[in-house]
This record gives sequence, C-alpha cells and structure tokens, in this order.
Amino acid sequence: MNTVRIIGAPTDYGANRRGVDMGPSAIRYGGLADQLAGAGVETVDAGDLLVPRAEERDPDADAPSEGKAKFLRETADVCRRLGDEVAATLDAGEVPLALGGDHSIAIGSLSGSARDAEIGAVWFDAHADLNTPATTPSGNVHGMPLAAALGIDEFADTEWANAAGLSPENVALVGLRSVDGAEAELIRERGFAAYTMSDIDERGITEVTEEALEVAADGVDGIHVSLDLDFLDPNAAPGVGTPVRGGVTYREAHSAMEIVDETDALRSMEIVEVNPTLDQHNETAELATELAASAFGKRVL
Repeated sequence: MNTVRIIGAPTDYGANRRGVDMGPSAIRYGGLADQLAGAGVETVDAGDLLVPRAEERDPDADAPSEGKAKFLRETADVCRRLGDEVAATLDAGEVPLALGGDHSIAIGSLSGSARDAEIGAVWFDAHADLNTPATTPSGNVHGMPLAAALGIDEFADTEWANAAGLSPENVALVGLRSVDGAEAELIRERGFAAYTMSDIDERGITEVTEEALEVAADGVDGIHVSLDLDFLDPNAAPGVGTPVRGGVTYREAHSAMEIVDETDALRSMEIVEVNPTLDQHNETAELATELAASAFGKRVL
C-alpha cells in the first residue's frame, strides 16, 4: 500500500446542523494515525484546509439561477482546493484520504481523483445524494455531491464540480434507505447500480459490496470510496447529522471495508458526516478510524 495522505476538510456549509466541521479533529483524536499504522500503512497528515466559519458568510451569495443551494460559493471554493490537494497527492504516488466535514466535500474529492484518470465510485450512505438545486427539499449541498460530480441537470458544465473521469455506469450506491422521490426517479432513469438495505438483508453485505465494487471497477483506473457514517445504524454510529434507523451493523460495515481492500483498486477515499456535538464519547469518530483501517488492510489475523 502506498503512503496515505490525510487531508482535513472541516466544512459544515452543506449541512443544516452545525458541528460536523469538527469531524476531522474528532477522527484524528479518535486515533486515525494509530489505526492505519496498525494496518501497516504509512501516513502523512497534510492538516486541514482553511475554511471560514459559516456564520461569517452569506448562505445565499452566488445562489443558483434555479432552485436553491446554500453556501454554494463557499462550497465551490473548498471543493476546488480539495480537488487540487487530491490530484497533487495522487501525482505524488500517495493515496488521498479526505476527512469531512459534511458530504459536500466529496465534490472536491471526486473531481480531484477523476482529473487525470477514469474512476468508479462506491457510495456507502443511507442517502443517494443525487438532489440538485431544483429538486432539493432543503437546499443543503450535502444532499447533492453525486449529482454535482456527474454534471446532472443544473450541474451540467459546472467546471468546479464535475468529475471528468467519472461515468454513471461506474457508480454504485450501497445502504440506501432514505431516498427522495426525484432521486429515485433519477436512479431508475440513469440506471445507477443502487442497493438498498433490503438488498443487504436479502443477499448479505458481502455479495452486495462485491457486486458494487465490480460495477465501480469495470474498465477504470481505480475506485473512489465515499463513506458516510450514516451508512451505519444510529445505534452503532450516533454522531451523525442525518441518522436513519435500519442501517448496517458494526460488523457489516467492517466487512464492507475489508472487501474494499481486497479489490486492490482503491484510489481515493473520504470519510464524512462525523458530528462530535451529537456523538457519545467520540464513539462515531473512533468507529470511523477503525473502518478506515479495515479499508486499508487491517485484519484480526
């Protein structure tokens, strides 16, 4: 395994609950470097991107001409800089691991990872994140990153957001259980590989994750893994901004990350939506570090 470069993106612009901007600090404090070292992985910590506080900014500056998207100007700035960091990390032969922050940072991770390569993406999340400014019920950009990266509807030809080397046929969503009507229609229309919790109940996490990774890895240079901690059931991961009951268990999440490692195709990754203000004894952040270690090769034996 190449050196993993940790990049903090402490933003809460895309969320409706404050506190997720402290996620990178909580994950580091939870022992990320030690967990990765336990997996035999060398790490370099690039620190955090400088992100102005949301309270100091106008959420409606540079609002889209259609629909609503809060803090779009600030999100674009963070994602441009994160994309540059991710691309530079890959150019240096290292593996970028971005720490959120809310899920809007995935726009930067994906655009950077797909800048000079064809990539696939596996989205471990309770939500599809395929809303656009016209379809969003909230205006929160953390519900839009996949649509933005794929250039869907209002995000078409949005240079800062679009992931050039990412194609819809190489995107797989795993763990869905809270999907808006417009997102469900888009999944059907575009033919995304999408696996709900019912699929996991019926087929098991191993089969579903293996199939999702096959979809993502088909004919590409590598895969990007996006891990939203609300992929897990709130009993296992209470410190998230948009918890949805009925998620995967602690053990299922580890199994999924172990299968990610076994593909030997991981190009880039982000861990998002850890909100320490909603957590219990930093439990969710510590879980995030353990899952990262599994994705990078840590095993019991």
